[in-house]
Amino acid sequence: MTQELPLWAANLAVFDTETTGVDTSYARIVSATIALLGPSGEVQERYDWLLDPGVEIPEPAVRVHGITTEIARASGIDAAVGVQQIVTRLFEMIERGFPLVAYNAPFDLNLLAAEAARHGVAWPSELSPVVDPLILDKQLDRYRKGKRTLEAVAAHHGVEIGNAHDAGDDAIAAGRVLQRIARKYADVIPVELDELHRAQVAWAAAQAASFQDYMRRVRDPSFIADGRWPMR
Repeated sequence: MTQELPLWAANLAVFDTETTGVDTSYARIVSATIALLGPSGEVQERYDWLLDPGVEIPEPAVRVHGITTEIARASGIDAAVGVQQIVTRLFEMIERGFPLVAYNAPFDLNLLAAEAARHGVAWPSELSPVVDPLILDKQLDRYRKGKRTLEAVAAHHGVEIGNAHDAGDDAIAAGRVLQRIARKYADVIPVELDELHRAQVAWAAAQAASFQDYMRRVRDPSFIADGRWPMR
């Protein structure tokens, strides 16, 4: 084990959203944060958005993130404008050389891609490099019992979350969790970002296949787990 932070993890672009629901094909973005973290997990840059999604925000979603339809309509910017800004900032971070960190990346990235398509915002054909703390935690500590939610994994790695289900606090916590994982497993994690990205593609597929086998044995013989990553 080593306590030295790998060079690739010294500066991270972190991303998270809060939404109207969990189906990325239909859900809308309500709030989002992109931040740049430094080597000690400090916030060097931060960009926050509150959007008017153009639809009612269901009560179950409000109970998660606390943003009501009334708040979004009164204080949020037009969804098309916000989505354009988020996509632009996201890919600008990658162009600046920073890996994109998103916890359970397929959710937020599929959601953003669907929103981009909905509002006619250009979406690049390839999104890389992405680093997903959930995939790394499951791969590198696969036999640990307990949940793998951001809250649970952050607690395990000693990272505090200010307000869970706040896009900013969740994004920053995910980046700090990744830096803890990167330090702990620096001797086994690929040192090149392109190689790490490719490794996560394989790990995600294997994790999904294992989960699918388990679910078919104990619950549903026809269960299918989608292992595509970082987008589905």
